[in-house]
Amino acid sequence: MQQLTQTGQNIVNNISSRYNLSSDAVVHMLIAVQNGAGSMAQFNCPELGGSGQWMRGGMTMVGDMFNHGLKMTVDNLCNELSNALANNQIFPPPPPAGSPGSNHWWPADLGQPFSSGAQNNTRYAVFPGRLAIEMNGAITVYDTLDNNISGVSQQQGGDNSLTFSSQYGTIAVSSLPLISGPGLAPAPNTNFVEPPPPVAEVPAAQSQPQTTYNAPGVDAEMSNVGTNSNTNNSPDAIIGLIERLAKMRDAGAITDDEFNAKKVELLSRI
Repeated sequence: MQQLTQTGQNIVNNISSRYNLSSDAVVHMLIAVQNGAGSMAQFNCPELGGSGQWMRGGMTMVGDMFNHGLKMTVDNLCNELSNALANNQIFPPPPPAGSPGSNHWWPADLGQPFSSGAQNNTRYAVFPGRLAIEMNGAITVYDTLDNNISGVSQQQGGDNSLTFSSQYGTIAVSSLPLISGPGLAPAPNTNFVEPPPPVAEVPAAQSQPQTTYNAPGVDAEMSNVGTNSNTNNSPDAIIGLIERLAKMRDAGAITDDEFNAKKVELLSRI
């Protein structure tokens, strides 16, 4: 059973006797109310109908939902325990943070967490409106907004893959507003295909003014064609020369423009 101060033990014994409950049941409810900061409690106590919830000034829920007498008992019990916690030292004060035996690694002003746990090299604690994460000795506090956190998990193989469960589903811890601490790197987005890297634009080649010249071998070819020679100006000779010029163009010796200009010139001789 949870360790109590002498005052706390006396209160538990008194309430146990008046409510006809075991000391273990009263301590269970006492811890549940303490975890709820004195204003709410989530419990699972067989002597009080199993699992249920209590909220100060709000609705009380018990396993036997139509048992109004049980609801009233739970409401009265939780209110009395809340007042006892507010006005008495029920539990021994925890050792100072960082001292041997201390498990209170979170900032002291957060109070007592609803729940806490650890996984791999990470510890977490859930408070009203706050979530504290300790990773590799660094403590980060987040604002939980309107999320009702029910669990924190960490994917294997990544320190930045912390998620929590709320009424909205599974949400990345790094998406919460940062209150203090170094924060966690955002988890990599694996929901979409990674876009391809941008293709570097190749600047268009600047147009150069055309210059008229004969590539090596063109003048030699042209010199074989006599202006007034019927033999060299014969269609077969002209076509043969055009074919040779085409081979030179294909080999890169002359440009297309040079080839076309010479072709027109040669064909005009036929």
